Amino acid sequence: MTAPAPSNPATRAPLPEFLDAATRSRLAASAAAADRSGRPDLDAVALLRRTGLLGLAVPYAYGGAGADPVELNHHVAEVAAVNGSAAIMLFQHYAVSSRIVEQGTPAQLAELLPKLASGEWLAASAWSETGAGADKRNLSTTGRRTEGGGWVLDGAKSFTTSAGLADVYLVLVRTGQAPDAGAAGTGYGAAGQTFFLVRGDNPGLVPDTSLPLAGMRGSATGFVSLRDCRVADTDRLGPAGEAASIIARVRESGATLGAVALGLARAALDCAHDHAVARGLLAHQAVRHRLVDLATEVEAARAVVERAGRRDSADPGTTTLHSKLCATAAADRVMTGVEQILSSAGYAEAHPLNRYRRDARAVALMGPTNDLCRELVSTSWTR
Repeated sequence: MTAPAPSNPATRAPLPEFLDAATRSRLAASAAAADRSGRPDLDAVALLRRTGLLGLAVPYAYGGAGADPVELNHHVAEVAAVNGSAAIMLFQHYAVSSRIVEQGTPAQLAELLPKLASGEWLAASAWSETGAGADKRNLSTTGRRTEGGGWVLDGAKSFTTSAGLADVYLVLVRTGQAPDAGAAGTGYGAAGQTFFLVRGDNPGLVPDTSLPLAGMRGSATGFVSLRDCRVADTDRLGPAGEAASIIARVRESGATLGAVALGLARAALDCAHDHAVARGLLAHQAVRHRLVDLATEVEAARAVVERAGRRDSADPGTTTLHSKLCATAAADRVMTGVEQILSSAGYAEAHPLNRYRRDARAVALMGPTNDLCRELVSTSWTR
């Protein structure tokens, strides 16, 4: 199935700015409230549904904005600057929307994409599970065919963002024989794995967000159990047993979690600048120069994230991996520098810098984790 070609950004009007001052303020307030409570940020999800942001990755033909990866990364970073949890939910929604655009059948495109574009539906990925490893090779969740041609899914997924909030989940399961321990892999995923689109109201899908998180506390990240979860073969996304090839192409898309780290780093920098202005610290050369150094970190991360989105390097997939490594490392250095500028003011538990730091550290642990990014880049040198 060939999806409609994406619109050419050079021949259409630029996208509108979806986040006005009032929306930014509400997202920031809901982020602070969710961080205190540890409960899913329902206000942020409601805002994402209303702003039109959820439709950016969907082509015009299906009611979306037809945004390119540079624009997707930009808007994820803009949301992250005020609400990291909302940015992660938005990023996952884009990831699933894009996989449907690439792999969906005509019926799947016609049914799902308009709902994802309008904000009626929120999408989530359910790939990770305890014991599978960062590269998702050793999945325990299985899918078996039924006599009627459908499938039954059984297992449990961990660290699923938007658990309990999503209207459709992209679930990764093992439908073929598990790979031998010493078998060569693709680097992420394995042969015999298949993707399924499972509706949130499927009685066999049971979410659990009781796991308390240190960061991204409003993202509804938790567990999803699949218990005798029955789906039709028409809910399969892509060929059976070939999910690994789809996963391998994901990083070629140019969408990068580095955009989330970039937005968080920028938010921290803004905290430091506002503090310096309020306390009259810009009169000190040392403070001004330290702020310049932190701003340079943010600009360098922004450049690599934008390059990943442009997909114009010799190896776009590797550039996407570098963008996550670069942006998360820059965010960590910026947070440390901002702590030094804020001094005791930033040590108060309620200061937003503490949320930014915890959220930024969470990005490094999201798939592919930073260590897996390093492994994927380094193995290309030994082929």
